[in-house]
Amino acid sequence: MDFATVQLEGTSYGGATNDKGVYHLEAPAGEYTLTVKAMGYQTVSKKVTIRSGEHQKINLKIAPAEMELDEVQVQASHTDRIKKSAFNAIAVDLKGIAGLNKNLGDAIASVPGIKLRESGGVGSDMQVTLDGFSGKHVKVFIDGVPQEGVGSSFGLNNIPVNFADRIEVYRGVVPVGFGADAIGGVINIVTKQQRQSWFADAAYTFGSFNTHKSYINFGQTFRNGLTYEINAFQNYSDNNYWVDAPVQNFETGALNVKNLVRVQRFHDTYHNEAISGKVGVKGKSWADRMLFGFTFSNMYQDVQNGVKQKIVYGDKHRRGHSFMPSFEYAKRNLFTKGLDVVFTANYNRNVTTQVDTSQYEYNWLGEKHLMNSRGEQSYQHMRSDNNNWNSTLTANYRLHDIHTFTLSHVFNAFQRNNTSLLAKEEQTDPIAKETRKNITGLSYRLMPSDKWNLTTFGKYYRQYVAGPLSEDETQSNYVRTEGTNDFYGFGAAGTYFILPELQAKLSYERACRLPTIEETFGDEDLETGDIGIKPERSDNINLNLLFSKQIRKHGLFLEGGFVYRNTKDYIQRQLVSLSGGKEAAAYMNYGKVLTLGYNLSAKYNFSKWLSVGVNFTEMNVRDNEKMSGTSSVANPGYKSRMPNLPYRFADSFVTFYWRDLFQKGNTLTVNYDNQYLHQFCYVSELYGTNNSDYMVPNQFSHNLSLSYSLRNGRYSLTFECKNLTDEKLYDNFSLQKAGRAFYGKIRVFFGN
Repeated sequence: MDFATVQLEGTSYGGATNDKGVYHLEAPAGEYTLTVKAMGYQTVSKKVTIRSGEHQKINLKIAPAEMELDEVQVQASHTDRIKKSAFNAIAVDLKGIAGLNKNLGDAIASVPGIKLRESGGVGSDMQVTLDGFSGKHVKVFIDGVPQEGVGSSFGLNNIPVNFADRIEVYRGVVPVGFGADAIGGVINIVTKQQRQSWFADAAYTFGSFNTHKSYINFGQTFRNGLTYEINAFQNYSDNNYWVDAPVQNFETGALNVKNLVRVQRFHDTYHNEAISGKVGVKGKSWADRMLFGFTFSNMYQDVQNGVKQKIVYGDKHRRGHSFMPSFEYAKRNLFTKGLDVVFTANYNRNVTTQVDTSQYEYNWLGEKHLMNSRGEQSYQHMRSDNNNWNSTLTANYRLHDIHTFTLSHVFNAFQRNNTSLLAKEEQTDPIAKETRKNITGLSYRLMPSDKWNLTTFGKYYRQYVAGPLSEDETQSNYVRTEGTNDFYGFGAAGTYFILPELQAKLSYERACRLPTIEETFGDEDLETGDIGIKPERSDNINLNLLFSKQIRKHGLFLEGGFVYRNTKDYIQRQLVSLSGGKEAAAYMNYGKVLTLGYNLSAKYNFSKWLSVGVNFTEMNVRDNEKMSGTSSVANPGYKSRMPNLPYRFADSFVTFYWRDLFQKGNTLTVNYDNQYLHQFCYVSELYGTNNSDYMVPNQFSHNLSLSYSLRNGRYSLTFECKNLTDEKLYDNFSLQKAGRAFYGKIRVFFGN
C-alpha cells in the first residue's frame, strides 16, 4: 500500500510507505503499538517490542473499509505564503464560488485596485486595469506559463471559475519566477495540483441574450502515481442586448451622432469551444509532477461594431482555432536537498481568419445599403497563421530555510504569416512578422524569521523584432526590417510585521515592459501595430499596510496601498482615423507618464454567516512631458490625465450564508455587490472634458445572486441578476455594455 501512514502510537516516531509499500522506523528500545492508516482502508494496529541493536521486519495487511466517510477539508497554505511574502499580492480562493455563475474575470473583480473593462458581451475583448495600468501592462499566466497569443477562448472572461483552484494577483513588483516583463502586475491562474483518486465536475448556465455556458472537468490519480485530467468548456451568446446609438439615414447619408436611438444588436453572435487534457505521473521519486498536455480551442465571432459605437457592421466576422501541445516537469529536492525545479514548454498553433467582403453597409436598424466598393471596414479575406513557442525554467535553492536563491528564464518566439484568400489562388505575404523574447531573472530572499523578510533581484530583457516596413507613405512596397531591444532591471521588496496583526510591505523596481504581439503587429483588423514601437521603462514604488484580526466570531481585514510609477516611452492605445470615415485603434509611445494613486480596502466577517467588504481606488495617470516632443515649445497637455483610463472607482459586497438549511451540509448563499465608476475622458483632456461626446459617464451598477448548495457543495443551483437597475454601462471609447440580465446555473460534483 503506497503512501500509507505508519506510526508508533503516543510518540513522534512515524512516517509513510513509499510507492512499493515499504516503510522504515527507528526508535528507542521499548514496547509500542504500531498503527497503519490509509484513507478508505481499515486501521491496523499491532503490539511490537523494539530491542536495542536489533532490526525487525514487520509486514502487515490492511483491508478496504466499507464505510461512508464524511467530507474531508484540507486547508491549503498558499494564502498564508503569499501574505507573508514581500510582494504586494493576494490569493483569491475559487473553491467557495465554484457553484456561482462567474468567470475568472468576475472572480478578481473585487480585488483592490482592479477594474475589469469589457467592450461588449460574451466573447468581447476584456482588459484588466490594475493600479492605473491597463490591458497589455498586466500579464496573465496559467500555472506560471505566459498566455500571450493563446487566443480569445482563454481570455479571463471566457474561462469558468471551476477551471482553477485559485487566482494569484501581484500588483506592481512581481517575483522573478514569473519571468514577467509586466509593469502593472501579474495575474496567475493556478489549476488544481493536489492528488485526487477520481472526480468529475460539471456545470451548465443559461441566461439572457440566448447565452449558454457549460463546463466539465474530470480526472483520476492512481495509486502508482499515474494521473490524467480533462477540462472542457464552451460559451455561446447572441449578445442581442439593447444599446443607444446613432442611426445613419441611407437616403440622405446623414449621421447625427447626438441623436441616439434605442436599438438592438443584431450581428454579435459569439461562440467558443475549448478542451484541454493532461496525462502523466505525480508523486514519484524522480518527479513530483511530469505531465504531457494538449489544448484545442475553436472560436467564431460576428463583429458588430468598430472601436466606436457609431460604426456598425452587418456581415463582418472572424473565426479561428488553435492547438497547443505542452510539457510540464516539477521536482522538489532535485539532486540535492533544497533545490526545486519547474520546467514548462509549449507550442501554440493559432489560425485566425478575418472576413470583410460585404458589398453592403449597415445602420443600427439592420438596414443595408449597396456600396460602390467591398468591405465594411477594409476589404479583406485573410488568414493569419500564428506560431508561438514558449518555455519557462525556474530553479529555487533553499539554504537552511533562511536563504533562498531563484533563477528563472522565459523564452518566447512568435511568427505570423498572413495569406489573402480573396483570389482563387492563395497569396501569402513574402515577409513574415517575427518576435523573440528572452527574460532572465535572479533573486535572493532573506527570511530569518516570520517577522520580516527581504528579497532583492535583477532582470535582463532582450527582444528581437522583424517584419515588413513600408518604404514610403504610399505603402506600395515593403521591405524586411529588424531590430533588437536590451534592458537591465533590478529591485527589492521587503515586509515587516509591526504587530502580529499589522504588516507593512515596501517594494521598488526599475522595470521594463517589452511590446506585445498586438502592439507590434496589431490584430490585422481593428488594431494597427507599430514595428518600431519601443519598450516601456519605469521606476515603480509600492507601499502597503495590512491589518488582519480575528476575535472569536469577528474577523476584520484592512488594507491601504500607495502606488508610484514614473514611466518613459509609455505605450498608449489611441484612436486613429481611416479613409471613408472609419476608425481603428493604434499603439504609440508617449514620452513620459507619471502615476500617483492609492487604494483602500476593508472586509468584515461574522462567524460563518456574514461577509461584508468595500474597495476604493484612485489612480492619477498624468502626462509628465513638459515639452512637446523634441521642440522647445511647452506641452499644453502637461499634467493632464492620460485618455481612456478610469481613475476613480469603487465596489462593495454583502454575502449572507444560511448553513444547514433544511438539511445538514446544505447552504443558502445570498450575495449583493455593486460597482461605481467615476466619469473619465477617452480623448485628451485639452478638448474632451467640456464635451460630453468624449466622456464615459458616471456609472453605478448592482448585481444580486441566490445560490443553494446541497451535500457540502456537491450539487448547487444558482440564480443571478446582473445590472439589477438596468444602468447604462460604458467602457473603452464609450462602447455600451449589456443592461439587466438574468442567469441560472446548475452544478454537480462527484468523487473525492
